Amino acid sequence: MNAGLIIAAPHSGSGKTTLTLGLLRALTRADHPVRGAKSGPDYIDPRFHEAACGRACPNLDAWAMDAARIRALAAGPGTVLIEGAMGLFDGAPPDGRGATADLARLLHLPVILVVDAGRMAQSVAPLVAGFAGHDPEVRIAGVILNNVGSDRHERMLRRALRPLGLPVLGALPRQRALALPSRHLGLVQAGERADLHAFLDTAADLVARHVDLAGVLSCAAPLTGAPPGAPPRPPAQRIAVARDAAFAFAYPHLLADWRAGGADLAFFSPLADDPVPDADLVFLPGGYPELYAGRIAAASNFMQSLRTAAQVTDIYGECGGYMVLGEHLTDADGIVHPMAGLLRLHTGFAAPRLHLGYRALHTTHGRFPGHWAGHEFHYATTLSAEGPPLFAAHDAEGHPLPAMGLRNGRVSGSFAHLIERRPPAP
Repeated sequence: MNAGLIIAAPHSGSGKTTLTLGLLRALTRADHPVRGAKSGPDYIDPRFHEAACGRACPNLDAWAMDAARIRALAAGPGTVLIEGAMGLFDGAPPDGRGATADLARLLHLPVILVVDAGRMAQSVAPLVAGFAGHDPEVRIAGVILNNVGSDRHERMLRRALRPLGLPVLGALPRQRALALPSRHLGLVQAGERADLHAFLDTAADLVARHVDLAGVLSCAAPLTGAPPGAPPRPPAQRIAVARDAAFAFAYPHLLADWRAGGADLAFFSPLADDPVPDADLVFLPGGYPELYAGRIAAASNFMQSLRTAAQVTDIYGECGGYMVLGEHLTDADGIVHPMAGLLRLHTGFAAPRLHLGYRALHTTHGRFPGHWAGHEFHYATTLSAEGPPLFAAHDAEGHPLPAMGLRNGRVSGSFAHLIERRPPAP
C-alpha cells in the first residue's frame, strides 16, 4: 500500500527528527516497508532518514515545488513518514506559504503532532486543541508526547488530553543521550557520525518501547501520485559533481532529473585531492568548506585541474562551492586560505552573520538560465566581490534584493541553492 502521514510539531526543537528516525528504524526492523521525506529545504535530515531505513528520502518543498512535483516525489511503495520543518503552520512570510501544513493539505495526509511536554502539564490540552482546530483541512490524527519526566507526569498529560478525543500514540521519556549534535547550519551530517547506526538503533529501541507503532501506522492515509512527466533537459551531457564532507549539499531530485534527462554524472572528492573529471559542466555544491579550508587549499591536484577545466568547461558553484571558486576564504579563527581564484571573491567567517530565506532567482547566463526557486542559508560574510552578478533576486515576499553571485568567463556561482525551475512571475 502506498500511504503516508506527517510528523509535525508546534515549534522547532520538539523532537521531530529523533522521533522520525526512531520510527523509521523500528518499523524497518519490523519488516514494514517505510521511507522518509522531509518538508522544505534541508540537506542534512534526509541523509539521516536514508540511514535509518535504507531508502531514498526526497525533499518536499511546498514553497518551491508545484503540486505535481510534490506528489511525484512523495509517491512510492510502502508508508512514507514526512518530517515537518519548524512548527506545523510556520512558513515563508508574509502568510506562511511552504509550511508543513501545506503538504498536509496538498497530499491529504493526517498529522501526528509531537509535543515537547517537558515544561507543562494540563496546559498541553489547550495547546493541542488549538492546533487540532486551527484549520479543518489539516487533520491532527494523534499526539506523541516528548520529554515526559515520569510516569506521574505522563498520567497527568494523558488525563488532560482525554476530553479532546485524540489518541495519544506514545510518551517518550527525557533522553539526553539521544540529543543530536549540531553546528551553525543544523545537525552534524550523518556521514560524520561514527556511531550513527548505534544511535539509530538506540532511538528505535526507545520508540518501540514507548510508542504504539501499530497505532501510528493506522493513522496513515492512502497516497496517490501521478507519474512524473518528461524530465527537464539537463544542463549538460557530462556533469562532474563534487561530493564529500565539504561538498555534501546537492539536492537528489535535481541529480535524478539530470540522469533521467540523459546526463552522465561523475562524482569526485576535492578533499581526497581528486582531479576534476572530464565534463561539460563542473558542479561544486554547498557544504562546509570552512571546516576543511586548509585541506581544500592544499589539494593541489583538485585546484590545478579546476583551474585548467575553467578554460574549456563551464563551472558552477553553490554557497560553499561558490566560496571555493573565490580567491580567499577566511575561517572562524581568522586564518586566510587561498582558494581557486576563478572569481574575484573573498568570503569569511570571522564575523558570522545569518543569511536565511527563500529566493526567486533569474539569470540569462551560464548553464542554469531562466527563473528558479531557491534558498539561502549561510553564515559566511562577503568581504569583497568584483565582477558582473549572476542572478537577479527577490525574497519570498517579492521584494527585490541585491543581485546575487558572480560570473567570470565560464565560471559562475552564488550563495543561493537552486531547488526548482519555476515559470516567470505573471
